[in-house]
Amino acid sequence: MGHNMITHYQHKGAPARGRSFGGRSPMRHSYNSRGRGLPAQAGGSRGGPKGDRIDVSRFINKSSVTEKIEEFVPTHSFMDFAIDPRIKHNIGRKGYATPTPIQDKAIPTALLGRDIVGIANTGTGKTGAFLIPLLDKIVKDRKERVLIMVPTRELALQIEEEYKGFSHGSGLLSVCVVGGASIGPQIRRLRENPYFVIGTPGRIKDLIERKVLDLSKFRTVVLDEADRMLDMGFIHDMRAILALMPKERHTLFFSATLSRDIEKLIGDFLKDPIMISVKTGDTAKTVEQDIVRMHGKNKVDVLHDLLTQPEFSKVLVFGRTKHGVEKLAKNLTERGFKAESIHGNKNQSKRQKALSLFKNSHVQVLVATDVAARGIDVEDVSHVINFDIPTTYHDYVHRIGRTGRAGKRGKALTFIE
Repeated sequence: MGHNMITHYQHKGAPARGRSFGGRSPMRHSYNSRGRGLPAQAGGSRGGPKGDRIDVSRFINKSSVTEKIEEFVPTHSFMDFAIDPRIKHNIGRKGYATPTPIQDKAIPTALLGRDIVGIANTGTGKTGAFLIPLLDKIVKDRKERVLIMVPTRELALQIEEEYKGFSHGSGLLSVCVVGGASIGPQIRRLRENPYFVIGTPGRIKDLIERKVLDLSKFRTVVLDEADRMLDMGFIHDMRAILALMPKERHTLFFSATLSRDIEKLIGDFLKDPIMISVKTGDTAKTVEQDIVRMHGKNKVDVLHDLLTQPEFSKVLVFGRTKHGVEKLAKNLTERGFKAESIHGNKNQSKRQKALSLFKNSHVQVLVATDVAARGIDVEDVSHVINFDIPTTYHDYVHRIGRTGRAGKRGKALTFIE
């Protein structure tokens, strides 16, 4: 790819000094005691893997606005499914009219009690694809218990939020068991014998070892984003947990990719599963991808300039390190932008607060690390900006999947030195 590539967001000189945002007094651009800008990489590049190995051309994909998107025609409506009328009512309350492709295929299969392997990206409605039929199962048989295993606490909390919507008025308890939150309340909640236990492998294992979680009664398990759980080193925990469950069980397995390790896991723990794939290529067709070359300019100044443009209404910015992400968010705040950060050094309540402010559009910018942003499901993200190049193309695909959801268009920009 030549250097004459022109991006839509080519940096047009330094931002106007003294510009005021949100009625604040004019900001000076001094970011530390020596008055220098941020280093080129958020948090520097101390021995970390360089993302520059990825072919830059893979960050460019101009999706034409006139591109014809193939219309998905569901074979079912939610009313067609053989589920409890109260669940149908709650689906309506949430504003869902027709199933997404994964829901259309997975819900009737799960209602038959068949094991499922669902290959789907985030943002495809897969949470509803397993919660709706499993909630119906519990409504029809109160002896049933469901374990949902996920890679991150953010995803666990989002699934629990979705569950509360679908189960509204049923009195069917759930508990979210994740690290980074006090274990005491989780133990107390488990003693109330909840129907759904949603959690991360590490905390689930901890609660089993403390003898407060007995999996012998759990005859249904969901493994969501199984590929990411493997990436994060949870394979041994996952195997240990599944080995403690009844051999006769119902297993629903969701992953964005199918690797050899994933296939081995499926072979070991699923019985004659139905494969459902709704994956449409690596990166969403509804995301316009481009690069922004720095040409020696300060990356924070370039970011500042972009964020002043009105179309940058809800922006997710990715940095490589926890320290760098925190520093960049503070920097943007000093410049007058409403910005929050989410990374592994923040405790659970602060991460949740930051996510909630971003979700509800109280802040314009959320700066995140890859692991912290995993499973984040926020509607109407206008732009994803890769302030630091991702380490792998796999991470890149996950990053940009946060915009252009549910058929809406989004933009992803990658900063190139």
